[in-house]
Amino acid sequence: MTRLRVLLLPLLLAGCQKKNTAPTPPGGPGPDDAATTLVEARRGFATKLARQVRAGEPVPAPPPHVFRKVTYDAPTGQLAAYLTPDPGDGKKRPAVVWVTGGDCNSIGDAAWSPAKASNDQSARQYREAGFVMMFPSLRGGNDNPGVQEGCYGEVDDVLAAADHLAKQPHVDPDRIYLGGHSTGGTLVLLVAASTDRFRAVFSFGPADTIAHYPPDFTAPVNTADRREVDLRSPGKWLHSVKCPTFVFEGAVDGNAADLRAMKGRSTNPRVQFFVVAGADHFSVLAPVNALIAAKIARDDGPETELSFTDAEVNWAVRK
Repeated sequence: MTRLRVLLLPLLLAGCQKKNTAPTPPGGPGPDDAATTLVEARRGFATKLARQVRAGEPVPAPPPHVFRKVTYDAPTGQLAAYLTPDPGDGKKRPAVVWVTGGDCNSIGDAAWSPAKASNDQSARQYREAGFVMMFPSLRGGNDNPGVQEGCYGEVDDVLAAADHLAKQPHVDPDRIYLGGHSTGGTLVLLVAASTDRFRAVFSFGPADTIAHYPPDFTAPVNTADRREVDLRSPGKWLHSVKCPTFVFEGAVDGNAADLRAMKGRSTNPRVQFFVVAGADHFSVLAPVNALIAAKIARDDGPETELSFTDAEVNWAVRK
């Protein structure tokens, strides 16, 4: 059974909650200081989990011609991942780290199983374009060591996955991109606010704050502690993003309101937001991933020149 479970849209559509005006607890800079980066705010902070959550399920074996099951070194130990095999032709290719939606700590057969274009969460468009793809599982997912932290320690796992990917002989280490959908989209935005090691980041359908997620996702998090929530909420850290970051969501259902809220607050030109007419939280994926893949194929200069317009993103969905 696939581990790419999706969150229930009615719960994702919960309205914005009133701002918590309680003072920031001691232990380091707070997110209300616009000069404070996410890295600085996390420094010296030790999360205190409300619950220990582990998936406890094995990683399904992938088709060997599509993916190899590998492990990579992360702070909690060896974590599993899917990696496209090396063709052995000596060429170095662009590579994409993709973080799944739903239970983003776990990976499963939806990474390769056939899917309708209206809900294709496989990001196969990158693999079919000839790029290397890595689907990392994260702490507490599948039968990995550690416990799930609800978008906190998982930031470090994604960075560790990228380090592993950069060492592969068929990967161009200067052309590694990061993408994710839904809960994975939220996580990759937090990663983008924590590092400049990716050439570009693509976030689909993220939440502004994890306070908008249902209890099954936030179970490990002490949501009564404002600091625990803030350090997991990408909307508070958009000013920290240093690499080109593109955020997409369908205008129908999903987290479009969250995107509009983040776009309204952001003053960082490196982060661009696209609410796509006629698409929803899932149907936006296939056509926009195909558009991104086509642009990555041409993005071969010393620095990325990726850019998107509202017109071309909406056209990609309509065509």
